[in-house]
Amino acid sequence: MEDLSFVQKIAVWALPVLFAITLHEVAHGWVASLCGDMTAKRLGRLSLNPLHHVDPVGTLLVPGIMMLLPGGFIFGWAKPVPVDFSRLRQPRRDMVLVALAGPMANLLMAIGWALVTRLAMIAHTDFITQPLAYMGMAGIAINVILMVLNLFPLPPLDGGRIAVGLLPPRLAEPFSRLEPYGFPILLTLLVTGLLPLVLSGPASALQRLLFAVAGIL
Repeated sequence: MEDLSFVQKIAVWALPVLFAITLHEVAHGWVASLCGDMTAKRLGRLSLNPLHHVDPVGTLLVPGIMMLLPGGFIFGWAKPVPVDFSRLRQPRRDMVLVALAGPMANLLMAIGWALVTRLAMIAHTDFITQPLAYMGMAGIAINVILMVLNLFPLPPLDGGRIAVGLLPPRLAEPFSRLEPYGFPILLTLLVTGLLPLVLSGPASALQRLLFAVAGIL
């Protein structure tokens, strides 16, 4: 996609990014409601309307800036869906299920975009094939990155919450205290290049697999 202009990149990435971020958050809220916490449902955050989830910085500004930077590493975030863990029927178990829901939604979307790309390649119609193929590739990329990033074991990322739920209580409690510092740590790892370095291996492997499914490789 390096040959695309900035405006073309916006057109290609906008829909996949909005879907990836919105459905990730909705998945958290939906699983939380199944486990007994209706907070997100009561606040209208189970809506598929992206306007209910868009964060001006994380959904618009950060992905836009990263599209201008070399390296092709794009990520973002939406307004977090509120979850009251004390309302969950089995808080430790259900916290893991709620946290897993977002990355699993991204995995399903990545597979869906791979199938969309495959269908576009089969269509052999230039005015349909090329735009859909580009969009499908963007959909695969953003969902794989969000899935792998969110599984990084650092609170308040999903991987951190999963770790808190799985660790013995004597270890989970001190580990959970990292949460207020999680975002600054994440930004530091991103700025220093350590985060892309750590994530690039699993993200590239999964992306190659999905590109193969899409018929790109």
